[in-house]
Amino acid sequence: MRLLYGVCGCCGALRPRYKRLVDNIFPEDPEDGLVKANMEKLTFYALSAPEKLDRIGAYLSERLSRDVARHRYGYVCIAMEALDQLLMACHCQSINLFVESFLKMVRKLLEADKPNLQILGTNSFVKFANIEEDTPSYHRSYDFFVSRFSEMCHSNYEDPDIRTKIRMAGIKGLQGVVRKTVNDELQANIWDPQHMDKIVPSLLFNLQSGERTESRSPSPLQASEKERESPAELTERCFRELLGRSAYGNIKNAVTPVLMHLDNHSLWEGKTFAVRCFKIIMYSIQSQHSHLVIQQLLGHLDANSKSSAPVRAGIVEVLLEAAAIAASGSVGPTVLEVFNTLLRHLRLSVHYELTGSYDCTNIGTKIIKEHEERQLQEAVIRTIGSFANTLLTYQRSEVMLFIMGKIPIPGMHPTLPSTGSGPEGNRMIQIMLLKSLRQVTCGFQTTNMLTALPNSFLDPLLSFALLEDAEIRLLVLEILVSLIDRHDNLPKFFTISIISDISVLKLKVDKCSRQDNLFMKKHAQHLYRHIYLCSKEQSSVQPHFEKLYSLLALVSMELANEEVVVDLIRVALALQDLALSSEEMLPVYNRCAVHALSSAYLNLISQLTTVPAFCQHVHEVIEMRQKESPYLLPEDVFIENPKIPKTLENLEGDLLFQQAKITEVLGGSGYNTERLATPYVPQFTDEDRLSKRKSVGETISLQVEVESRNSPEKEERTPAEEITFETLKNAIVDSVGVEEQEKERRRQVVEKFQKAPFEEIAAHCGARATMLQSKLNQIFEITIRPPPSPSGTITSSYGQTQSRSVPVYEMKFPDLCVY
Repeated sequence: MRLLYGVCGCCGALRPRYKRLVDNIFPEDPEDGLVKANMEKLTFYALSAPEKLDRIGAYLSERLSRDVARHRYGYVCIAMEALDQLLMACHCQSINLFVESFLKMVRKLLEADKPNLQILGTNSFVKFANIEEDTPSYHRSYDFFVSRFSEMCHSNYEDPDIRTKIRMAGIKGLQGVVRKTVNDELQANIWDPQHMDKIVPSLLFNLQSGERTESRSPSPLQASEKERESPAELTERCFRELLGRSAYGNIKNAVTPVLMHLDNHSLWEGKTFAVRCFKIIMYSIQSQHSHLVIQQLLGHLDANSKSSAPVRAGIVEVLLEAAAIAASGSVGPTVLEVFNTLLRHLRLSVHYELTGSYDCTNIGTKIIKEHEERQLQEAVIRTIGSFANTLLTYQRSEVMLFIMGKIPIPGMHPTLPSTGSGPEGNRMIQIMLLKSLRQVTCGFQTTNMLTALPNSFLDPLLSFALLEDAEIRLLVLEILVSLIDRHDNLPKFFTISIISDISVLKLKVDKCSRQDNLFMKKHAQHLYRHIYLCSKEQSSVQPHFEKLYSLLALVSMELANEEVVVDLIRVALALQDLALSSEEMLPVYNRCAVHALSSAYLNLISQLTTVPAFCQHVHEVIEMRQKESPYLLPEDVFIENPKIPKTLENLEGDLLFQQAKITEVLGGSGYNTERLATPYVPQFTDEDRLSKRKSVGETISLQVEVESRNSPEKEERTPAEEITFETLKNAIVDSVGVEEQEKERRRQVVEKFQKAPFEEIAAHCGARATMLQSKLNQIFEITIRPPPSPSGTITSSYGQTQSRSVPVYEMKFPDLCVY
C-alpha cells in the first residue's frame, strides 16, 4: 500500500505545474465554487510565465469540453469564471493564443441546447469584448458569433421568461461583437452587408416586439429597473450605440437593412414604428451625416414609386420627421434634388389619382383610392415645408424659384409636360405646387425683399392672380401675405372687422428701409393692380376678401412710405368706385364685400397715418353705415349668413368715403394732394389677356396663335385687324380732345422729371431701357438670319435662295484655312 501511494504521489508530482494549478482551482463539490486561493496562485503563475498562458487556456478548454459532455455544469461555470479572471488579469503579447482557446469554449457553450449555457457563454463574451487588447489579431473571426447571437435574438423558447433572457443575451452578444470589431482595422469589417443584414434586423425584431411605441429623446431619462431590463430598451441602447459608432462611409450599410426590414414586414403603412426607427437613427448618428440618411430615404421613395399610396405616404412621413430632426443646412449639397424628388412624386400622385393606374402590369390591377392619394399629396406638401424650414434664407429663395419653374404658368410656360390626364391634371398640378410653395414661404423672413423676391418669381406668381380659378387665386394671396409678413402681424388680420382702436392689436411696425422702398418702386403698381383685379372677380368668396384685407394691411405696415400710403388710399377708394359701378355686373354679395373691405382698410390706414381729420371722416362714414346700411360693413357681410339686400342702389352722400374730403384733410398734413386727387385706374397689359383664361389649354392655344401671327414666314396670311365697337368709338373721337389729352400728358411728364426724386426717375428710365432692349432682341431674332455656310444654299419653293444653317463642326473648310 505504501508503495502504491508513493507511485501515485510521484505521478502527481510529474504532472506539469500549470495543470496542477488548474486542477487545484476546482473543488470536490462544485457547489462550493471556485477555490479563490488557488485561483490567485494560477493567476500569479500566468503573469510570471506568460508563455504558459496558451497551454493553460488549452487545458481549461479540454476540461470544459469534458464537463459539458458529462453534464457537470457546476464545473463548467467554474472553468468559465477562471477564464474570465485570467482574461482580465493578463495582457501579455502571447494572449492571442489564449483568446483562441477562450473563444473556442464560448462557442462550445453557445452551441449547447441548454439556455443557461448559452447565457453563460454570452456573458463571458461580453466581458471579453470590453477588454482592450494590447496586441492586434490578424486571423480571428467573429462570423459565427454574429450569426449565433442574431439567432438568439429571434428565440422562440416556450417559457416566456427564458425566451426573454435568451433574446437579451443575443442583443448583448451583438453589442459585444460591435464593440470588439468596430475600431479594430485588422478585423473583418463589421459594417459589411453580410453582417449588417443579420445584426440590424435582429435588433429591429426586438425593438418592434417591445410594448413602448415612441422613441425617447436623444438624451433618455433614467428608466426604471424593470424597463431597463426589457429587450426593447436594451435593443434601443444597442442600436443607438451601433449607429453612434458609424462613420461617413458606413451609414448606408447600416440604414439599408432598416429599409429592407420595413419593406419585408409591411411596416411603412403603420408609420409609427418606421418613424420611431428613423428618430433613433437621426438622433444617434453624427449631425453632419444626416443628409446621407435623407438621401437614402429619397432613393427608397423613388424605388417605391409604383407602390401603394399608404407605403409611399409612410416613407414621406418618415422623411418629414427626419427633416425636422436634421440640423440647419444638413440636407446636403443637393438641396434642389431633394425638392425635385418630392415634386416629382407629387406629380406622380396626381397622375395616379386621375388615371387610376400605376402603369405597371404586375400591380396595375390594384384599385387606387383617391383619398389615399390625397393623403399622400398632403404628406408630400408638409414634408416640403419641413425641409424648407431647415434651410437658410438664400437657400429657401432658390427653392421658391425652383418650384415656381415647375408650375405651368399661363402665357409664360406654354409647353407643359404631358401628364396623360388633360387640363384637369395640369390644374391639379398647379394647385399642388402652389400649396408646396405656400409651405416653403411659411415663416419666410428676409431683410432685403428686392433680392429675395426677384422678377422671375413675383411676375409668374402674380399672373396666377388673374386666373378665374378661385382656389388658385386664394393660394396666390396666401403666398403673398406670407412673404410680406416679417413681424408676425398676420394672425391679427385673419378676419375683417372695424377696429375702433388698433392699439389693442399691439402691431409691430418698423420704419421702411431703403431696400423696401426700392422694392415698392419696382413692384408696387403690380401689387395694386392685382389687388384691384382680384376684388372684381365674381367667383371671390369670403376667404379671398379676408386675404386681400390682410395683404393691404401688411403692405401698410411692412413696406409703406408716404407715397405708398397715398397709393393704398387711392386703391381703397377705387375699390369703392368698383362696388358702385354697374358696368362690372358684380353680384350683390361681391359689391357689399368690396364695400366692407374698403371701409375696414380705410379705418385701419386712417389710424396708422394718425391724421385726426382723416380718422374723423372715416369714423363718420362708418357710423352712418352702421345706422342706415350695415350691409356695407364687414360685421354683416363676412359671417355665416350674410345680411345683404336683394339690390344695392342709391348709395351716395354720407354713406361713401369722399375722395375730395380725404385729399383735403391729408393735404393739410403734407401728403401729395395732386396724387390723392387722381383716381386710381389699373393698367391692363398683354399679361391680363393671356392669363385671363379658364384653363391652361386655352392659354396655350392663344399663345400659339399669337406666336404664329408674329412669325415672319406667315406674314402674308395674317388676318385683317378685327373691327370692334371700341375701334369704331376711337375712330370718331374728336381730334381736338386727343390733342388736349396729349398736351396734358406731356405736362405731367415734364413736371414729374422736375419734381420727382432721383431714385424714381432712375427706376423709370431703367424700366424703359429694359423694355426697349427686350423689344430690340425680339426684332433681331425675327430679322437676322444665320450667315451662309460653306455647305452651300438651298432653294425655297418660291424660287428664292435661302441660307441653310450648318453647325460649325460639320463645315468643310479648304485646306489653306486649316492649320
